[in-house]
Amino acid sequence: MKSADNEAPTELSPVDLRGYRAALESARQGKASAGIPIGSSLANSERVLAAAHNRRVQDNDPTAHAEISALRAAGRRTDHNELTLYTTLAPCALCSGAIVQFKIPRVVVGEWTNFTGEIQWLRSRGVQVLIMEDLEATALMHEFITSYPELWNEDIAHYGAERNRS
Repeated sequence: MKSADNEAPTELSPVDLRGYRAALESARQGKASAGIPIGSSLANSERVLAAAHNRRVQDNDPTAHAEISALRAAGRRTDHNELTLYTTLAPCALCSGAIVQFKIPRVVVGEWTNFTGEIQWLRSRGVQVLIMEDLEATALMHEFITSYPELWNEDIAHYGAERNRS
């Protein structure tokens, strides 16, 4: 796992492993329900508080990204600054904005091979970002992007000439 471009790998705690597993299971649920296979969860230092998957397709809601759905599932809180957000894919601009808005200090990302997201922007805002390079999450997204490129481009708001696979 990488915590920054030039830093040594960082180990995950048992809560981190549970948090990431919850996000990955949510991504699998997203795929099983004919949606976009991205999952996310939130945890404090003791337990997973909420988990959700991208629901844009299922709910016809352009803001129902996995990270936003996990925040909604966790409900109103005053302790976001003590939480870790887990996500199977690097957060996009929408989700990164929410991470910064709610002052979530730490994000564990499953993969950023298929989509680099806003990792550098999060880091520039003081968020600790750990990248797992999870092969299952990478394969889930690669399969989805290859099979449904139009839906993927819609999800990341790439229109017209912007359209690509990352």
